[in-house]
This record gives sequence, structure tokens and C-alpha cells, in this order.
Amino acid sequence: MRGVPVKKLWFKAKKYGWGWYPVTWQGWAVLLGYVAVNFLLAMSFILLIPGVIISTSLLIYICWRTGERPSWRWGDKKETTKNAP
Repeated sequence: MRGVPVKKLWFKAKKYGWGWYPVTWQGWAVLLGYVAVNFLLAMSFILLIPGVIISTSLLIYICWRTGERPSWRWGDKKETTKNAP
């Protein structure tokens, strides 16, 4: 398909459970920024709870926009059908 940019995923869906993990430098930079912001918020106890809620919401939004669609996963589907009786 000419003219349609291929979306490079920053985050991949986890193989087990629900959520994402970073796979590109952009994803790692977002995660490092999240950790740094929450570390700084921990120094200001008054802003800790609202700040963590806002930063976590922002992280989930970024993961949702730049990653695979999450769903509850329990390994590969091929593995579960292989072991079926």
C-alpha cells in the first residue's frame, strides 16, 4: 500500500496477563520519564497521589496509542491447542 505509513510499535502486548512492555528507544524513553516523574513526585508528598494518577493515566494513554491493543493473554494460542485432549 503506497503512501500509507507503517506504524512502528513502541510497546508490545505482554504474552501473559494484560499490559505492555517497551520495544523501541521511544518506548524506553517514555517509561524512564514516567519513573523519573514519579520519583520527583515522591519528594513532594502533597502532590504524590494526584501526580501518580495523572502520570499513570498519561502512560496508559501513550501505550494505548503507540502499542498493540491489549487483551488478557495466557501464552500462545498454538500452545493451548497443542495440549488439548
